[in-house]
Order: sequence, then structure tokens, then C-alpha cells
Amino acid sequence: MDWLQIVVLALVQGLTEFLPISSSAHLILVPVLTDWEDQGLAFDVALHLGSLAAVVIYFRQDLLNMTRSWFGSLQTRRLDADAKLAWAVILGTLPVGVFGLLLKDWIETDLRGPYVMAGTLIGFGLLLGFADWWNKGQRATTQMNWKDVAVIAFAQVLALIPGTSRSGITITAALLMGLSREAAARFSFLLSIPVIALAGLLEVYGLVRSPLAVDWSSLFWGALLSGISAYLCIHYFMVFIRRIGMQPFVVYRLVLGLLLLWFFW
Repeated sequence: MDWLQIVVLALVQGLTEFLPISSSAHLILVPVLTDWEDQGLAFDVALHLGSLAAVVIYFRQDLLNMTRSWFGSLQTRRLDADAKLAWAVILGTLPVGVFGLLLKDWIETDLRGPYVMAGTLIGFGLLLGFADWWNKGQRATTQMNWKDVAVIAFAQVLALIPGTSRSGITITAALLMGLSREAAARFSFLLSIPVIALAGLLEVYGLVRSPLAVDWSSLFWGALLSGISAYLCIHYFMVFIRRIGMQPFVVYRLVLGLLLLWFFW
């Protein structure tokens, strides 16, 4: 892999993993717009590890508080705000984990077409726009109930369909349930940690079984650039949505969906 390919793929992964614009739709466009060969499973693993490191570092204090309270809740059987949030993340991950394992082969073979991605980009983009326009909620993550968690958790299952965007659909569901924009984004990012970790473990399993040689230098720089860009993306996204909201991302999704239709028609 040359430097340009490493930089472009790392930035695409880092910037689109957490924005509500679908990383899979962007990654399918890269080989269309370039003549690059497939980057390989090892590089995909490195990019995911970079994104995972970014979100863990960004929310490190929240995660530390949640972990302490969660273990404390096992002993005392009492839930404070951090313990509730930790349980919400754990329980909110179960549906996508179960459905992901059950439907993995079907999704990878039948749902990775550009028309599916274009449809989900446009359809769920419009739903995100409606949720953001309709939302008047100011509830924080500490005010979520188990109904909120269940709705967001099963909405996340839809992200298994390429083009949906995991962050996009979870933020949409959270907004519809009355959470504020900041709370919706924060819970979505916390939910991403076990999801990215599980996806990374599956890729590592495939990598271990692969006999191909590994270019460690490319992996290192890809992970580093992906992590830096993802961290900056999370930080500025949280600032951005307070002032402007989700509508620019809705417009972007519509344009990207139409581009996919145009490229593959």
C-alpha cells in the first residue's frame, strides 16, 4: 500500500465511523473513484482499532466512572446514574450482537449492493432529518428509561444494513425518544465501543486464519491516522450539533445516495 491509500482509507474510516453518514457507503466509493486493490482484512482491523482507541480515550472518564459503578452495583444491587448508563450500554448491545451473528452471511452476500446503500442513505437520512426537526427534548442520558434503551438498541440492529449508519440510526432513535442532541450523540458513541470491539474481534479471527503476510508499517500508520481523525471527529461533532443540528448531515446523505445511484446505474 502506498502512502496516499493509507491516508485516504484511514481518514475515511476515522471521519465516517462516528458521523451519521455511513462509513460503508464511503468505503464502497473508494475503489470506484480509484484503481486501488482491496486493502485487505489486516488493514481493516487496524483502522477499527484506531477508531476504537479514539472513542475510548475521548470518553475515558465516563467509562472509568461507569465501570466502577457497574461493579459496585453487582455488590450492592443499587444503581446510580453511572451504573444505569453502563447497564444501558451492555443491554443496548445485545440485540445487534445476536442479529449480527445470525445474519452475517446474508448481509455480506445479499445486502452489500450499491442500490441498497443508496436507499438506506436516503431513507434513513430523511428519518434523521425528521427526528431532528421534530425533537424538542432536553433529556440527558441519566434520564433514560429502559424503554428508551430498548428502542435505541433495536434501532441499532438496522445498522447491520449497509448504508444505514450505526451512529445515524441510534441518534435518530434517541431523538425520537426525546433525548437532547448532545445526549443522543453521547449515548450513540458509548454504544459504539462494544460494537466496534466485537466487529474487530471477528475481523481478528478472520485475520488469524489468513495465511497472508502482514505489512506492519501500513497497519501502524493506518491505525494512528484513523484514531486521530476519529477523535477530532467526535470532539467537533459534539460542538457542531449544539449549534446547527443534524440537517447538514441529512443533506450530505441525500447527495451521497444520489451519487451512488448515478455511479452504479
